[in-house]
Amino acid sequence: MRPHALVLTTALLLAACSSRPLPPDWQLQGKPALDAAIAMELAGDAKGAQREFERGRALLARTGQPALVARAELMRCAARVASLDFTSCEGFERWRAEAPAPEQAYADYLAGAALDRARIVLLPPAQQAVASAIAAQTPVSVSAIEDAQSRLIAAALLFRAGLADPATLTLAADTASEQGWRRPLLAWLDVLAQRAERAGAADEAQRLRRRIALVMSSR
Repeated sequence: MRPHALVLTTALLLAACSSRPLPPDWQLQGKPALDAAIAMELAGDAKGAQREFERGRALLARTGQPALVARAELMRCAARVASLDFTSCEGFERWRAEAPAPEQAYADYLAGAALDRARIVLLPPAQQAVASAIAAQTPVSVSAIEDAQSRLIAAALLFRAGLADPATLTLAADTASEQGWRRPLLAWLDVLAQRAERAGAADEAQRLRRRIALVMSSR
């Protein structure tokens, strides 16, 4: 290709690229901020998580779309459920009326409600089998759930419903450990330690308490 032709081709390509409108700031910056908030939440960095969440939420609020803010609040609550934190999702509840039906169903699921079939199908696919099991009060394995956070959320809700068997508890702790997620790991190890103590398994309880101490020293 001749030099002047190459220059022209490059110029045309650059012009084509520059003609594409960039996404608005709330999209470019909001999602990374919320993703960072969730990562910090799982890492046990409460202050950092709050800071990034407030930044992401403020960007979404600029759109004047309550559904976006409601979804962000729900994301944060889901991350907390993964760590066995079942406090009320008040941030979502403020905007529930404006949230779509799938978000409302997911919020109720995270709150421990037993959903009917019509609402279960609105949930993320990874949670539907667990939601069905909770509604029927029957145990179910979460090992087939590929996403680590989704697996922890499912295990947490089974635990809350009294349906988590020892294998589920161990899998949840292993999942958090593999990801290096400090906050859920501490929560699940404590559950396992308490279970060992109640069973009179002193050596196992001590082993788990040593793991907890190790994680606690990671700050």
